[in-house]
Amino acid sequence: MLPTIAIVFTGGTIASTLDEGFGGVVPSLTGGQILAHVPGLDAVATVIAHEYGAYPGPHITPQHMLEISKVVGGYATRSDISGIIVTHGTDTLEETAYFLDCTVNTHKPVVVIGAMRNSSEPDWDGPRNIRDAVLVCGNPTACEKGVMVVLGGEVLAASEATKADTEDVNTFASMNFGPLGRVMNNQVLMHRSPLHRDHFSVDHLPEFVPLLKCYAGMDRWFIDEAVRHGARGIVIEAFGVGNVTPLVAQALTDAVAQGIPVVLVSRCPIGRVEHVYAYEGAGKQLYRKGVIFADYLNGPKARIKLMCALAANKTMNQIRESFEWVNRMESAD
Repeated sequence: MLPTIAIVFTGGTIASTLDEGFGGVVPSLTGGQILAHVPGLDAVATVIAHEYGAYPGPHITPQHMLEISKVVGGYATRSDISGIIVTHGTDTLEETAYFLDCTVNTHKPVVVIGAMRNSSEPDWDGPRNIRDAVLVCGNPTACEKGVMVVLGGEVLAASEATKADTEDVNTFASMNFGPLGRVMNNQVLMHRSPLHRDHFSVDHLPEFVPLLKCYAGMDRWFIDEAVRHGARGIVIEAFGVGNVTPLVAQALTDAVAQGIPVVLVSRCPIGRVEHVYAYEGAGKQLYRKGVIFADYLNGPKARIKLMCALAANKTMNQIRESFEWVNRMESAD
């Protein structure tokens, strides 16, 4: 018996064509029209198409992510469904994928895919990515892996996948750890599991959780304005292993003193944040003042996780524990 796979179509380049009226590429294909271009799909799975929308990646908001999460969660509870695929624009794909990873609690494979070429191009990569994702969802070795991103034959953990190239069909990469597996010659080869996952029960989202990036000479204005406008939490992309300017450090510690969780990540694409340096504005001082270190997460993912933790009414200590899992592992050792 073939596995039954639900595919939730949300738009993006995978659903796009060149539209002369608009003067460019726009999402326009239905799920059925996309599936018609995937040869031999009925030989590997029974597919249920769910039309969610035709959104370009930049139009997807956290509220859309919450709605998509509920759709995916509904399919995950069905005994006849072996796995779920979500098609998505690549610009915000990693955020939706990680949101699903944080909010959909299932042992079944959930895969988020997109395309870097639209259907009007001769090398449209959408059909290949759909077929690969169906093969992953129907493979028992992909269970208990959380949400995955599948493009260009690579299987990546949602917590690790990031868009690394503006044009390449293999744009998504796990910068620190590499792929979970690959799809080669219609075979799914899984090598490892994600290093860490968290799950949050979420039915609403905080309205304002800004993501800021530290730069040379940055003052405290952006952080103070965020606090003044009711930020529920703040994520800051720091220099190197977790250092900021002195004025930014003062503003961040003032925010923490007001009960606002501040999560610090590195603006570097590889590596983790650590509390090593001890000068004013350095990581060790920030950590002592209560700033939360996000280990290997990048800024967009840390913002998603912080939003989910806040929506789940986690305390400051619980939020810290969910982010600083590497430190907990090291302390246990």
